[in-house]
Amino acid sequence: MKVCGPKYALCGLVISVWGIIQLLLMGLFFSFRSVALIEDLNLEGEDIDSVASFYAAADSSFKANAHNCWIAACIYVITLLFSGHQFYLNSRSSLSV
Repeated sequence: MKVCGPKYALCGLVISVWGIIQLLLMGLFFSFRSVALIEDLNLEGEDIDSVASFYAAADSSFKANAHNCWIAACIYVITLLFSGHQFYLNSRSSLSV
């Protein structure tokens, strides 16, 4: 069942591939606790009164952000599969005409 046209399906494929690559890399860098991503941590609600509590809060925030990036990459994989299926259906129907 066709839901979208060939150009929309191709656009979905390209955006999905880019999203998967970007989010996998970001998840990898968050899991390595990259200092460049420290501004993306959610530390505002934490009660930070010592260096040890800051490290514990930063560590849990890095893990949560990495987990969220990997979940979003999986959602992009689903979008990639859907767009690929739509592209296949559109290219198959244009060949038979």
